[in-house]
Amino acid sequence: MKHIYTFSPLLLLLAFAVVACSSNKKATVMESDATDVKRIVNVPQFDADSAYSYVKAQVDFGPRVPNSPAHKACGDYLAQALERFGAKVYNQYADLVAYDGKTLKARNIIGAFKPEAKKRIVIFSHWDSRPWADQDPDKKNRYTPILGANDGASGVGVMLEIARNLQQQPAELGVDLIFLDAEDYGAHSEYKGAHKEEFWCLGSQYWGRHPHVQGYNARFGILLDMVGGKDAVYRYEYFSEQYAHSVNRKVWKAADRLGYGQYFVKEEGNAATDDHLFVNRYARIPTIDIIPYSETHDFFEYWHTVKDDMDAIDRNTMKAVGQTVMEVIYTEH
Repeated sequence: MKHIYTFSPLLLLLAFAVVACSSNKKATVMESDATDVKRIVNVPQFDADSAYSYVKAQVDFGPRVPNSPAHKACGDYLAQALERFGAKVYNQYADLVAYDGKTLKARNIIGAFKPEAKKRIVIFSHWDSRPWADQDPDKKNRYTPILGANDGASGVGVMLEIARNLQQQPAELGVDLIFLDAEDYGAHSEYKGAHKEEFWCLGSQYWGRHPHVQGYNARFGILLDMVGGKDAVYRYEYFSEQYAHSVNRKVWKAADRLGYGQYFVKEEGNAATDDHLFVNRYARIPTIDIIPYSETHDFFEYWHTVKDDMDAIDRNTMKAVGQTVMEVIYTEH
């Protein structure tokens, strides 16, 4: 992630009745791809305040850097939250070697909803935070661990709110929520050696080669990265277009249908070395990256700085992303 490269009346009455009878669900009228039959899908409402509280809970642990007490405590919190929401939980522990030779005690955490279902969707985010604020404008901060409220915790917060909804209203397909570790332990910006893409996203590289279930497959995947920033704009990320063009269109169409076109702009963006790249390469599951695009900053203003804290989080952005992803999950059949 941490490199960016530029390049009929009756039907209407029925739909109205469904909306009117539910205070927390939205009715989406979907046309079948194979027939002229239309179906009404009730999509739960994504609660941005709830998602915000899950972000804060993570940040309150402090920087979630592998091998730290905060990392272990937060990992336990995430696994317990998924269990509380009714998921079958897998803890995938691995010793992963960082770019500097250090062994990282990593933990990918997977929550499976409807684990028996053959048709599946997978949603990803990383839950670790950057060990160094190496992009901070103040040089004195550049070896300070960051809280990673947006870069890490926001995606996890959105996914926990999705998990809460999946417990209350199961989707038609099986859904796997995967919190990936050791994404952000890539080389410090001042590192004098070669900067390689494989220094990043160690947890997804491991999971892509060793999935939590033998022979695991999913229809498609969506990666959430930095989905809580103020005034965020998401464009079609380059590798997402190369590997999962149709998934991009599916997600952006859902956002447009919900009125979130100002967040999900139908234009080409940059290329990001992120977890989705290795999921596509190794697991061969067509996976996109919802990651912000900025014409003035790398990703967003406080990326890899000490100011990536709760002040950087905007509930409106999380609502737009979370509701869009839930629209995709609940309308897939």
